[in-house]
Amino acid sequence: MKQLLLIRHAKSSWETPLNDHDRPLTVKGLTDAHLVSTSIDTLIPKTFLIWSSTAKRAAETAVIFSQNLSFPIESIHFKEELYTFDEKKLEQVIKSCSDDCDHLIVFGHNEAITNFVNKFGSVFIDNVSTCGFVTINFDSQSWKTIDKGYTQKIIFPRDLK
Repeated sequence: MKQLLLIRHAKSSWETPLNDHDRPLTVKGLTDAHLVSTSIDTLIPKTFLIWSSTAKRAAETAVIFSQNLSFPIESIHFKEELYTFDEKKLEQVIKSCSDDCDHLIVFGHNEAITNFVNKFGSVFIDNVSTCGFVTINFDSQSWKTIDKGYTQKIIFPRDLK
């Protein structure tokens, strides 16, 4: 079995004239990242691989999760190819994961995450909110062959307030 934990980056700022890749989290984003990350500790497997987009907002979200879930920041693999809004590219990156890894945590972006979840999960989600957390289990021994999975858990910040 393969388990994918997808986390959309927390709310980011559009207020400063920055390149999209460099946009930081807002105060709401910081608060939501702490709220969700402290609420999922029982859902995180004992061993896992962590990948994050290199975009500032995704990286900041991943770092907050690492601090609150007590895993080393150095264990986060920042991947330029996860800076995508296309679910097909996201799918390619996920399917490139080594089969030695059974649990993969990915910090990324919408539309890619919502569309991926709706293609591979068992529950339709209109929109994975910022800092949304979705877990999908796949009855597969290889990431390359993942197909329709079972959506195990969905947590959005609004569910915790």
